[in-house]
Amino acid sequence: MNRIHLILIATLGVLTSACSLESETTDSQRIVDLTHSYDEQTIYWPTAPTTFGFETISEGETDGGWFYSAYSVSTPEHGGTHLDAPYHFSADGMTSEALPLENLIGPAYVIDVADMAESDRNYRLSITDIAEFESEHGPIAAESIVLLRTGWSQYWPDTLAYLGDDTPGDASRLSFPSFGVEAAQFLAEERGVVVLGVDTASIDLGQSSDFQVHRTVAAMNVAGLENLTNLDLVPPTGATVIALPMKVTGGSGGPARVVAIVPD
Repeated sequence: MNRIHLILIATLGVLTSACSLESETTDSQRIVDLTHSYDEQTIYWPTAPTTFGFETISEGETDGGWFYSAYSVSTPEHGGTHLDAPYHFSADGMTSEALPLENLIGPAYVIDVADMAESDRNYRLSITDIAEFESEHGPIAAESIVLLRTGWSQYWPDTLAYLGDDTPGDASRLSFPSFGVEAAQFLAEERGVVVLGVDTASIDLGQSSDFQVHRTVAAMNVAGLENLTNLDLVPPTGATVIALPMKVTGGSGGPARVVAIVPD
């Protein structure tokens, strides 16, 4: 029996009984929603050509006497809580539909740098930070999901506060914390993680102009999760993350519903 089967067996009872994923509690586990809702306030990368679209196709009572609603939804891949497939920054990387479920469902490690980011909005995770985390919580396991908590989701959906600049079409003056290149490379190469996630708009520092974190980990088929929320409700170790994006053939990413199964 492989890893994903064990995880699904362990969480199936929780998932089938949960009605709300914002912070659903069972006798032994909590389900925490790590996803921002999509609406007219959703934050997108400044150079995205469009934003979230939600148009009514039908809403109201039908001629037959029953209520019916349907809508047309449109969105760029990279906005709101979403997944970056490796193909986003690697011509040889996996596209959205090719990512194995084993990479999208797995044990989570949450590294908290919120205190440092509060005093330095351009803070980047370092190898020293990882060493300190592992000295307290043990080595980060291979095939795991590492989530970086900066505390930045508190600014959502204020674009200026969240991105550091709100000039449409211009990403040259952004300012927010994220992974450092050396730390991301260490996690991918030395620890064998399969997903990096963060509660900011990018797994690269806001000031980055060359996207070295994206490029480095994408070359190793490591996916990214961006614009997460509620990471303060997930412990450093012990949680299981489920991160399922839209299954778009040939896609470089897409909106994702991300949840954490947290043992009480």
